[in-house]
Amino acid sequence: MLSRGQKINERYEIIKTIGEGGMANVYLANDTILDRKVAIKVLRGDLSTDEKFIRRFKREALSVSNLSHPNIVEVYDVGEEDGNYYIVMEYIEGKTLKQLLQKRGALTLTEVIDIMSQLTDGLSHAHEAYIIHRDIKPQNIMIEDNGLIKITDFGIAMALNSTQLTQTNSVMGSVHYLPPEQANGKGSTIKSDIYSLGILMYELLTGSVPFKGDTAVEIALKHMKEKLPSVRKQNPTIPQSVENILLKATAKNPKNRYDNVREMYNDLQTAMDRTNEKRLVYEYPENDLEETKVVPTINKEAKKSTVDKPLDTKDEDSQEKTKEKNKLPIILAIVLLVVLIVLAIVVLLINNNDVKEVKVPDVIGLTTEEAIAKIEDAGLKYTTKSEESKDIEEGLVIRTEPKSGSTKTKGSTITIVESTGKKYLVLEDYTGKNYYEIKAKLELNGIRVEMKTKSVEDASEYKDKEDLIIDQEPKPKEDEETKLYDGDSVVLYIPEVDVYPDMVKEKWTLSQVQDFAKEYNLTLDISYEENDTVDENIVLHQGRVAGDPIYEGYTLKVTISKKKAKEEPIDPVLPEEDKTPEDKKTE
Repeated sequence: MLSRGQKINERYEIIKTIGEGGMANVYLANDTILDRKVAIKVLRGDLSTDEKFIRRFKREALSVSNLSHPNIVEVYDVGEEDGNYYIVMEYIEGKTLKQLLQKRGALTLTEVIDIMSQLTDGLSHAHEAYIIHRDIKPQNIMIEDNGLIKITDFGIAMALNSTQLTQTNSVMGSVHYLPPEQANGKGSTIKSDIYSLGILMYELLTGSVPFKGDTAVEIALKHMKEKLPSVRKQNPTIPQSVENILLKATAKNPKNRYDNVREMYNDLQTAMDRTNEKRLVYEYPENDLEETKVVPTINKEAKKSTVDKPLDTKDEDSQEKTKEKNKLPIILAIVLLVVLIVLAIVVLLINNNDVKEVKVPDVIGLTTEEAIAKIEDAGLKYTTKSEESKDIEEGLVIRTEPKSGSTKTKGSTITIVESTGKKYLVLEDYTGKNYYEIKAKLELNGIRVEMKTKSVEDASEYKDKEDLIIDQEPKPKEDEETKLYDGDSVVLYIPEVDVYPDMVKEKWTLSQVQDFAKEYNLTLDISYEENDTVDENIVLHQGRVAGDPIYEGYTLKVTISKKKAKEEPIDPVLPEEDKTPEDKKTE
């Protein structure tokens, strides 16, 4: 364990321990160069000599460092010092979803869809980079105060094209979120992450996991054998479309799950527009749920005695008579079967003229009532479902399934797909709200968001409020609703605050820094460092990160270069007898 004040790589100063895991400990630290808080994951001391764990730890670093997504924790640095292998990541000021669930229990449907949309978006990015998380659970999901979700701990992430798996495909994730195939000892795929996402979504909706038990084995068996409990029975206000997402994500048979996380994301986006869906029926059998048939045990001794026992003459006569009696019912059954077949053929021939095939009428663009009338007139039955459409107005028919012109037997059922219209969002006054919250809300509805800065009279008023929206375009109208449709744009303005330049990269001189400090009324804290690789009086380090906002009265630390002091040659002192006349004259 590392202690407070200890430094890693002479740069990261440990503040406190914030987490302990199976293979690593996590610390809050201060990056003394960039003057920011970071989270450092350090491989546990008892594992640092294990080559297998070291390889896994390095793979984690390489995997995550290649990912760049707002819903995935960012990796800053990777290294090793004195046998301590570490990863430096962004520090998330928030709580885990597990902590949120423990505090609140079940979340609202709106919150769940928002959280799951962010999760599926981030995980889709990871899968596109051929990385499987393999340990999706609420303990590994952070949520910031503004609602932004961050996926953490790709500690057992694995490249899809990797030739080896850790610990021979051993089960590594938490058993409450364990896919059936992993519980059965098989390898992980992107569909394994989808299953875990489904279990997580169930917990967010209900406040508890679906499968519980006294032991890990008992819970794993339930994942393999038991059906997912219905969330609608627990909360009837949850639409069937939402439960269908759960059913598809948590199917025992991977063939019945989503092919990829992006499909699940798309369903989440439209779930509230498909509330009248029918319950999902799996296309492929959920084999793990089939009952096991028990074959009765054959009594070998009884069988042996029956075969080996000699028959006397009376027994033979009795058996012959029995055989003759048994033949009669068989003959009668055959005759009856033939009669029934003949009757069935006659009935089919008689009724054949009544069986008609009809074409599905074209009802596109009609109202649902008009479409129903045409379909019933054609001798067909109907069912309906709703779907969003950019081209067909609300209440009109988009299409039929099967399509118009298809031939169907009279009495067949046709699905009428009714338009719910183009999805829209009512524009609101967003001033005074957090930019990133509003941006997430708008983009979730397909609205493009552009951020611009706007000058303010006193920048100091916006200290710690740099993300506050101070204006917007367009503005909501007082007398009527302004509707925003998928693809529309909104401009949000935040305060224009001056930011620190990159003094090191731009090779600022000491005089430039002093002028800069004077202009912004900053207190300078100057230190010097000998350096022969750059000119004298050049900035080597700056305490404020480039891009951070500038506020009057703050202290700016800078390290300035200086040349190494030259050593003056020392004249040797000669003994009196060794001095020359010239030396004596010099004295």
